[in-house]
Amino acid sequence: MLIKDIISYLEEIAPPSLQESYDNAGLITGNPNWKVKKAIICLDSTEAVLDEAIANKCNLIIAHHPIVFKGLKRFNGSNYVERVIIKAIKNDIAIYAIHTNLDNVFANGVNSMIAKSLGLTNTKILVPKLGLERAIVYCPLGIADSLKKSLLKFSNLSGAQGYDYSGLGISTDGPKARVDFQYPVSQRGRVENLINSFGKEISYDLIPLSNKNSEVGAGLVGLLKKPIAERAFLAVIQKKMSAQVIRHTKLRNRPVKKVAVCGGSGSFLINQAKASGADVFITADFKYHEFFDAEKGMVIADIGHYETEQYTIELLQQIISEKFSNFAAYCTGVNTNPVYYF
Repeated sequence: MLIKDIISYLEEIAPPSLQESYDNAGLITGNPNWKVKKAIICLDSTEAVLDEAIANKCNLIIAHHPIVFKGLKRFNGSNYVERVIIKAIKNDIAIYAIHTNLDNVFANGVNSMIAKSLGLTNTKILVPKLGLERAIVYCPLGIADSLKKSLLKFSNLSGAQGYDYSGLGISTDGPKARVDFQYPVSQRGRVENLINSFGKEISYDLIPLSNKNSEVGAGLVGLLKKPIAERAFLAVIQKKMSAQVIRHTKLRNRPVKKVAVCGGSGSFLINQAKASGADVFITADFKYHEFFDAEKGMVIADIGHYETEQYTIELLQQIISEKFSNFAAYCTGVNTNPVYYF
C-alpha cells in the first residue's frame, strides 16, 4: 500500500477544499508514492513524536496540526519546526496533516468527537458553510478535452464536481466547447487560476449557488439527554475531557440543556453560539476581553486547545483501521500539550 492510498481515503472524508485559507493541511514531507510501512497518529508533529516514529519503524506521521504553517526561509535547526522537517527528510518519514478540513466536517469530525464524549444528541453544524459555485466555461474546441481533464482532476482533489456537456457555445470567433463545473466556494481562486492558465481565448461565468451544506461548517450544537445544573455540567466536562482547568464566565444559575462546541480556537463563533440558544459554549483560547462578549447570554467554558482536540487522535485511528484493517496505525504515546498547570 502507498502513502497516497491512505491520503486519498482521508481526503474523501475531509476534502482539502474544506480547509481554511490560512491552513496548510496536506502532505508536508515525503512522497505520496512511497510504500507505507506503519503510521503514528498525533495532534502535533513534535521531535518526540518523530523519535517515536523512528523507534517503531513508522514512515508516516498523521497529525492534526500542520508542523509548517508559513513559509520557511532557512533549514538550520534553529527551532523545533526546522529540526522536525530536517530529521523527517533525513529518515524518509512522511508527515501528513489533516486540520481545518477535518474541523469542518460533521460526520467523523473533531466536534463530533467532543459531542460523543459529552453525550450530546440531535447534533448539527453550528455555522454551515455555503455549498457550491458553478463555473460555465467556453473554450476553443482544440483545448476542450485538456481543460475537461484538468477540471476533473481538480475535482478529485477538492471535492468539486465536473460535468462534461457536449453542447457548443455561440461566439463571434466561431464555435466553442462548453464545460460546466461546480466547485466549493473556498476554491474559487484556484478554479479561476486553473481556467485562466489555458489562455486568453477562454471566457467563463462564475455563478454563486445559495444553498448551504448542513454537513460542512464550523462548530456543532446539540442537546443533553437531561437538563443539568451548571456546576454539575462543568464537573462533567472536566471529567470527560480530562480538563485540568476550566476558565469560564459567571454562572447564570440556570439548567444546561443546549451545548455548543468547537474544537481548538473557537472564539470567532461566540455570536453564533449565543444565537443558537446554547446554554454553554465549550471551546478554547478565549482572550480576556472576549469573555465579556458572552454578556450573560450563555456560559463560556474554555477548557484548553489540546483538551478540545485530544480525541482526534482516536478518531483518525478508527477511520484508518476500519478501512485498512491489516495496516498498523498507532496512536502516539506522547502527550504533545505544550501547556502545563501548576
